[in-house]
Amino acid sequence: MLDTDPAAGPAELLHRARAGRHLPHLVLSALERDGVRMGEPARAELGRARERVDRYARLAADLACSTGVRAIGGLPLARYYPAGLLRPLETLDLVAPDEAALWQAVIRLVTDHPVEHIDVSLLGERPHHTAVTLHWPAEDPLVDPWYRVHLSTAALPGDGRGVPVRPYLVADDHVECLIALAESCLGGPDLPPGPLAVLDVAGLAGRPFEAAEAAAVLAAYRLAPEASALLDHAAEYVPLGPLAAVRAALGPHVAAEHRRRGEAPPGARRAGTRHGALLRRTVIRHTWGEARLLTPGPGTSLLLTPVADYLLTPAREAVAEPATRTAALDALHSWDTLC
Repeated sequence: MLDTDPAAGPAELLHRARAGRHLPHLVLSALERDGVRMGEPARAELGRARERVDRYARLAADLACSTGVRAIGGLPLARYYPAGLLRPLETLDLVAPDEAALWQAVIRLVTDHPVEHIDVSLLGERPHHTAVTLHWPAEDPLVDPWYRVHLSTAALPGDGRGVPVRPYLVADDHVECLIALAESCLGGPDLPPGPLAVLDVAGLAGRPFEAAEAAAVLAAYRLAPEASALLDHAAEYVPLGPLAAVRAALGPHVAAEHRRRGEAPPGARRAGTRHGALLRRTVIRHTWGEARLLTPGPGTSLLLTPVADYLLTPAREAVAEPATRTAALDALHSWDTLC
């Protein structure tokens, strides 16, 4: 998958893997399992990567008990990897049962960890869903990827066009993992899934999928085309086992989903996603169960959350005009005086 000549040896394999931030950790764990010689720097890097995954697992377990959020995607997928083989985790993905639970989890993370960045987005209009991503530095912030925890009230965000937000994800654990993998392929660049996705499929291939039922669930979540493409690509590298029957059962659903998406009105606009441009961090507002939206003027929306205040923009990279930002800060100060 990395297009490496086996004769070039494990060092070349690791060099190719370093094109991504986390794939080297998977390669290092595989080399360790095979008894390949490695020095202390490589062992230390692998040890920090294992501690990262363990820390995410502890975080997820703690937040599940205290707030009701639960992990989806990467962390559950890691359970299906062979013993000793590390499934790297860039992000801990969590879904919250409601907005109050989401902010409870965010407050705990901000309280217990040196969080430096908090990104906020609102998906849709009325009702909207909330997504929050928190970042804090790793032990060595120059060498290791920062910690990144993503929480959302929507389990599956969709693509904003043909596939809507699906707030709930309810299926057997291994089926949920396949659904999350297929969702990660939705609306992205027209490229084949990466090596990690292929190995995720290999881990799931050992589970007892009931083909017709699994295909029907994927179709119900509007992901038959993405699941089919993922399984077709993975089949070039790994045995699919029971997933081969799932792929066969997906056939009629793929055509039906393509027709369904094609029936969307021409020029249908992307469902509104508003991103928060940070205005200020605040003292934690422990009594707030939800964020508050303010509209101090035409075209200006402010989002006040339990941990920070934001100016909402229609694009993630949008930079507010200085006058707009100044007006937003003035509106916040006026709000402060009233409270």
